[in-house]
Amino acid sequence: MTFLRKSAGVALLGAALLHTAVTVNAQKKQPNIIFILADDLGYGDLSSYGQQKFSTPHIDQLSKEGKRFTQFYAGTSVCAPSRCSFISGKHTGHTFVRGNKEIRPEGQQPIADSVVTLTEVLKTAGYKTGAFGKWGLGPVGSEGDPIKQGIDQFYGYNCQMESHRYYPTHLWSNDDRVELTANGQLEHTAQYAPEIIQEQALKFMETNKNQPFFLYLAYTLPHAELIAPEDSILARFKGTFPEKPYKGAIYGPEPKKNGYVSQEYPHATFAAMVTRLDMYVGQVMAKLKELGLDDNTLVIFTSDNGPHAEGGADPAFFNSSGNLRGIKRDLYEGGIRVPFIARWQGKIKAGSVSNYTGAFWDMMPTFADLAGVKTPQHIDGISIVRELTGKKKQAQHPFLYWEFHENGGRQAVRRGNWKAVKMNVTANPAPGLELYDLSVDPAEQHNVAAANPEIVKQMQAIIDREHVESTIFPLLKK
Repeated sequence: MTFLRKSAGVALLGAALLHTAVTVNAQKKQPNIIFILADDLGYGDLSSYGQQKFSTPHIDQLSKEGKRFTQFYAGTSVCAPSRCSFISGKHTGHTFVRGNKEIRPEGQQPIADSVVTLTEVLKTAGYKTGAFGKWGLGPVGSEGDPIKQGIDQFYGYNCQMESHRYYPTHLWSNDDRVELTANGQLEHTAQYAPEIIQEQALKFMETNKNQPFFLYLAYTLPHAELIAPEDSILARFKGTFPEKPYKGAIYGPEPKKNGYVSQEYPHATFAAMVTRLDMYVGQVMAKLKELGLDDNTLVIFTSDNGPHAEGGADPAFFNSSGNLRGIKRDLYEGGIRVPFIARWQGKIKAGSVSNYTGAFWDMMPTFADLAGVKTPQHIDGISIVRELTGKKKQAQHPFLYWEFHENGGRQAVRRGNWKAVKMNVTANPAPGLELYDLSVDPAEQHNVAAANPEIVKQMQAIIDREHVESTIFPLLKK
């Protein structure tokens, strides 16, 4: 078992969790868990969250049959650290990965072997674990390789830089490189990666229908670049919106070197990409019903951060941030508040809405709770099973904390309705702190720090306490 290849201390924890799992699992049936993570989908990009220019009927159906959260947050405002927060149960002041650090020739800074991941915890409870889509937490063969972090089956992009391409030269099946020869060196667009990945994910559900499974669907849609198959979905939107063609780079084999492809219909293409994402979610739900697993599966849909503006994307046109301030890379609400929908037939009240304030680091304790095993110590998350199922006395966070290690360094705290944001902290660890009252100013337009010096002091104390400096991802050192 992958989990037991960790350090001795972690191995002992695994043994303890396994013993607990054997005891508890005999008493209750464990639910399957499907965690669907969109890439750069904004708070306002779903029709159930206010999108007006196109609709997302399958995801909206999740909301009708489950619970829609209005104040849920990603791990941070970019891919790798947000995903690390999800998989480790820690906020970005404590996570191992805190930035999108590239490792050549292909991959990102690997998550440490000592980090206990939620997939390792679920394996101790007897779950079969699969990840399909984008990984971004360590190159193939490194300690961050998904199959060394509790993933039984991985299929997709190991490297998030490679995932900029929807018609790549290759994908990965565990440690086996899958050549997409029809795509050549990306001059030809014959093998559409999201479609191939979706087929593998549905097969995983079929193969593991007779045992509890955890399916991590890390879709790349609608991340830049803007490109989609020339099919009926794209045709539906061409001519619907005003268009300003995007002039990109020459399509070539190096995603970072060559940038994003040109796109004549950026608005239509973005709408088509989100619509395709919605279609894939519909296929997952149809497969659950086909397999008879509908009433014993928790399905969560969310996004890794706010909307992007690269490659011709136009979040202002679509109001992708849902009237919130900021986009991807911001720690204002538009950069980190994300759609979050949970559906579990018979367990979560259909059509319900929650204003619970939670974040990605809550997923580990929540899934461990459902699996019947203890949560590892020294994490920042809390189980939200009571909030999901409508039971009283759900534990509350005293605060939520975020860091962003690019663009001068940023920090943010939410405590109750108060939200604090600090900018340019790398060069100046003691810059002025912005303060917003989200109860009356959810768009963070009015900085009220000057009128609330005591609150500012309290928020700064949280920042000082929660940031633990990292030698790999330094924030306060130039």
